[in-house]
Amino acid sequence: MPSVFMSKNNSGRLPNLIIIGAQKCATSALHYYLGLHPQIFMSKQKELDFFIGERSWGKGISWYKSHFTGTFKIYGEASPNYTVHPLYKEVPARMYSLVPEAKLIYLVRDPLERIVSHYVHRLASGKEKRKFEELFVDINSAEVYLARSRYCEQIEQFLKYFPKKNILILNQEDLLLNRDSTMKTVFRFLCVEENFSSRRFSIMPHRSDEKREKNSIGEKLSKNSLINNFIERSPPNMRWRVKRSVYYPFSQPIKRPVLSKEQVRFLTDALLDDITRFRKLTGHDFSSWSL
Repeated sequence: MPSVFMSKNNSGRLPNLIIIGAQKCATSALHYYLGLHPQIFMSKQKELDFFIGERSWGKGISWYKSHFTGTFKIYGEASPNYTVHPLYKEVPARMYSLVPEAKLIYLVRDPLERIVSHYVHRLASGKEKRKFEELFVDINSAEVYLARSRYCEQIEQFLKYFPKKNILILNQEDLLLNRDSTMKTVFRFLCVEENFSSRRFSIMPHRSDEKREKNSIGEKLSKNSLINNFIERSPPNMRWRVKRSVYYPFSQPIKRPVLSKEQVRFLTDALLDDITRFRKLTGHDFSSWSL
């Protein structure tokens, strides 16, 4: 009997690779690099969020399968929102019920640096209106940022269902500094030709230092359905460039904030226990991290 994720019908097939996070840890870059491999098909639309009940689960399996077409060995997608427990619950259970043999990749980075990049991202997207110093008043005010940096808590939810051998944990720093060898590790994990390389591995899409904050005109344009439809209909691999071109004249650079000593202390108190457990779970020391 064929594996459920290798089944095929006219609507496509189910994936056997899912990048589950973490947000602002180069998931877009990895999604792009994987899609260059001739044996791998990555969904044209990133962040399908299918296994999130509040988002795309209700669209149905046929909708999800329609994103994976053609004849390849690996079919994958990347949705960092899969690792935001407890905001989005039952994600691993839904995933296991549909693709129990799927391989998962979890990208992580220095948790404090991730939080700073996350803030810049939310500011650029218009989802964050607070000043940086207002974020860390208490746990509740910072939770939207803390949850995604609790790496051990997030991966423990998946280990309740998926075997450890089917989960690859990558340090973003390795992908940035040792791209070819890191991609070889990923390809080996996926059992595809591991010696594949591409000149386009040098591209780094969605860099945080290129994020810009929209002004009042940019905010109005972002709510215009005609503009949004134009952006959505552009080729997936060009969409972020099109979006940047549209909003660039109506935006300003975002100065990357620097954590104060008090903020570092607050975040360390909130995250150190989780990161300590994460080191023990993975066997990696993450020696370059700030906590």
